[in-house]
Amino acid sequence: MMKAALYPNFQKQNALSCALAACDILTECGIQVSVSGEFAQEFSCKPQVIFKDINEAAAESDFIIAIGGDGTMLRCAKHLIGYDTKMLGINTGRLGFMACLEDNQLEKLALLKSGDYKVSERMLLNCSLINEDGSHSDYIALNDICVSERYAKICDFSVYSQQSLIGKYRADGVLFSTPTGSTAYALSAGGPIIEPELECIEMTLICPHSLFSRPMLFSSERILQVENNCTPDRVNHTYLSIDGEAPIEFGCNRQLLISKSSHKIKFIDPVGNSFHETLGKKLMRSIK
Repeated sequence: MMKAALYPNFQKQNALSCALAACDILTECGIQVSVSGEFAQEFSCKPQVIFKDINEAAAESDFIIAIGGDGTMLRCAKHLIGYDTKMLGINTGRLGFMACLEDNQLEKLALLKSGDYKVSERMLLNCSLINEDGSHSDYIALNDICVSERYAKICDFSVYSQQSLIGKYRADGVLFSTPTGSTAYALSAGGPIIEPELECIEMTLICPHSLFSRPMLFSSERILQVENNCTPDRVNHTYLSIDGEAPIEFGCNRQLLISKSSHKIKFIDPVGNSFHETLGKKLMRSIK
């Protein structure tokens, strides 16, 4: 029997009604539905639902269905790393660029049973923060890695590719994005739109203190190194944020290594919209 796990964000409007309706549609198709035990009260009216930890569900399910906005999908994706489980997004937020379904298209969930859907494999970025003692803290990003100052002050940093200096920069920060992340923060910072299946690493400076700084694209096989060049007499408030999550201190004279991850996330789309159609519908119109 096929298995699907729901990953809802009930802080989003209509997410609960959407999750309950999705549960009914999947059950009617013969797909077993699970959800985290923390939502037992919300799904108490659905006796067919199995309550299971999301990490266990990610390992055992055929699909994970994220119900919310893009942030919900980013958090959900972290649970799928290392598994072949596919992810589908249902938008109950505002823009929901990564979601393939809106909350009025739930009948399309029936196509999961027949396999009538497209699969898009998305690259991830590894991020390794080298500590002063030589140890390192490792992270994985689906969208982007952001280095910036806590109080909107200018950062001083150097970027290397395979030990070759790319440049020394002064800016409010720098973004390293996957193609998936090119339509997120990087787009607002002036970066290009990149087709999601193209594998590359995008570097976009945030408000650079220069008239000539432009975004750069690197081969996905490159290993990029970022050095924080703040001076010792300056109180350091430089931080690292992975996919918009809680900031991590990036101290003076520390290093950050960025490279393509060996893992990928599989997005599924039962509607059949192309990337360019999604651009037209969601980025070329007013936010709903």
